[in-house]
Amino acid sequence: MGTRRRQYLRALGLGGAVSVAGCANRTEETRPRLGSLTLATATTAYDSGVLAVLNRAYTGRFGSGVDAVARGTGASLRTARDGDCDVVLVHARPLEDEFLREGYGINRRSVMVNDFLVVGPPDDPADVAGRGPVSAFRAISEAEATFLSRGDRSGTHVRELRIWEAAGVSPGGEWYLETGQGMGDTLVAARQSNAYTLVDRGTFLAVGGDGGLTRHVDFGIDDPPPLLRNEYAVIPVNPTRHDVSYPLAMSYVGYLTGPGQSEIEEFRVDGERAFRPLARSADPEFDQYVPSDWRE
Repeated sequence: MGTRRRQYLRALGLGGAVSVAGCANRTEETRPRLGSLTLATATTAYDSGVLAVLNRAYTGRFGSGVDAVARGTGASLRTARDGDCDVVLVHARPLEDEFLREGYGINRRSVMVNDFLVVGPPDDPADVAGRGPVSAFRAISEAEATFLSRGDRSGTHVRELRIWEAAGVSPGGEWYLETGQGMGDTLVAARQSNAYTLVDRGTFLAVGGDGGLTRHVDFGIDDPPPLLRNEYAVIPVNPTRHDVSYPLAMSYVGYLTGPGQSEIEEFRVDGERAFRPLARSADPEFDQYVPSDWRE
């Protein structure tokens, strides 16, 4: 890891604090360390707990630690643009496409998918239960029920804005508040203020499923409508742009899209599935490696 990278992690108060370097048995403990991989990741992957499972398993197999910087998709991609990480795990295809078009990232791979939920007070003052996402957002705005937005250009925030646009609503006023925080902190704030919010399934199960908030819009993880489908991808930083550890980044990509798929399939929060693995397919989608609007 370069001097600048170490200074960056130290400035965030991370150092090796979020490294996952423990090994399960004596054989793995004596395996030589291959250096440390720096991952910038969406807070939803971190808050849900799946990232800790995946990173621990990756370290056990490859002997390399993972320094995970959880900052949201927009901030994670900025970190990559600055050369302060080796690889990103994010979930906002429009931002990913921009990152790929600009040449900062290469070899994008789909990893897993879950769905977004609209959650809020149990008494449901805006009467959104059972509605689709567009109808639910319209009802919230018409009732001027408190809604908490992350407001941080994260993958969740990007999707929230897309739903408001589909609903024909420009949210604003005293009822619409921005936290500027990660998903876990936003859920806590929503519970404390009896507010609605948009949240991914994994984080809600890990942080918000204690009875303080209710899932009012939940179409299930298997086949949600397009506006609620939440796909995660891993993208290595282009080694021609920055001095990054590309071989380690590709080993991480290989793990997430190979053996890690079983870890994703088996991951549960309180017995409920939080993600579906997405990389294994008999009919690969090769267009995922380039921006979705790319034309030859």
